[in-house]
Amino acid sequence: MNLILMGLPGAGKGTQAEKIIDQYHIPHISTGDMFRAAISKGTELGLKAKAFMDQGELVPDEITNGIVKERLAQGDTQDGFLLDGFPRTLEQAQALDEILGQLNKKLDAVIDIKVEPDVLIDRLSGRFICKKCGATYHKTFNPPKVEGTCDRCGGHEFYQREDDKPETVKNRLTVNIKNSEPILAYYKEQGLVQEVNGDRDIEEVFVDVKKIIEA
Repeated sequence: MNLILMGLPGAGKGTQAEKIIDQYHIPHISTGDMFRAAISKGTELGLKAKAFMDQGELVPDEITNGIVKERLAQGDTQDGFLLDGFPRTLEQAQALDEILGQLNKKLDAVIDIKVEPDVLIDRLSGRFICKKCGATYHKTFNPPKVEGTCDRCGGHEFYQREDDKPETVKNRLTVNIKNSEPILAYYKEQGLVQEVNGDRDIEEVFVDVKKIIEA
């Protein structure tokens, strides 16, 4: 089974990816992992990618696509793969179709973990940190045992990282929604998108993911 996993930040994509890999024993292929592997092996494309990354620049599509093709051509993808973080643009999605055609492979499904943005803002902006010892909490999922007091050190001062502030989270989600919409539309035209309600218990979500895979 050849799968793409999609979902907004905080939707639980990483957790579901781990469960898919544990259950079905297919490689989890993320853009970051591919780049790191290509760079550590010193491949021609890996070295080209590193040159851009060292300058703090985006790696051009032609190099990214080449690295993806190299990775999907490896033997461990024979029984399937789970792509995560690629494609990020419509152009990359179109390039992936070409790559898969050249490798005599095809996509079986694009699993989209759906959670409403308002819910995700609550999930992602609920994190706060003890100023004294750095212990991390979440206002909903992991609050201190005594409100306003750190479990670890007894401190009473907390702060939020800039990344966790509601306005930052909202902007991040807006960018992600804008970027993912054309990709999802492209795969919907091909009848590949399967939506899963991610606003539930992890195991309930995985039951639906398994139904898609096993169908």
